[in-house]
Amino acid sequence: MERTIKFLIVFVIFCTLTSLKVCAENDLLLSNLITPQNVNFNICTRTYILPQDKLFYMAIASANANNFDVEEIQSKTGYILFSAVNKQYLASVVKVDSTHSMLKITPTNNNYFFPPGIVLNFFRYIDLYGATPLVTVPKV
Repeated sequence: MERTIKFLIVFVIFCTLTSLKVCAENDLLLSNLITPQNVNFNICTRTYILPQDKLFYMAIASANANNFDVEEIQSKTGYILFSAVNKQYLASVVKVDSTHSMLKITPTNNNYFFPPGIVLNFFRYIDLYGATPLVTVPKV
């Protein structure tokens, strides 16, 4: 009986320590997203299978969903000027062909030392909601 109780206590302690290690690894991943670091330019560009106008509207929605301060929107040239963490960024939508377009998010001062979570969260929103079709709302 004592042997079984000791085994259960050791097992519970082992499980507790293992779960703490997993939580610490997730915190490290989060800190990598919010800690300023040198970001590669390839992370800042992504090509989507979306027409240019739909990607532009998705970029506006992504900036709004991420609570970035949108300072200027130019729909004719397809750019959005926004600020996050006291730094300005430029999101440019470029048409590649009739079904593909590219979104490029760059800092306005060309200093690529910033938290990569800003760009990755911007893209993540479009990845999650970009496949849903746009529907027109009927007039009431």
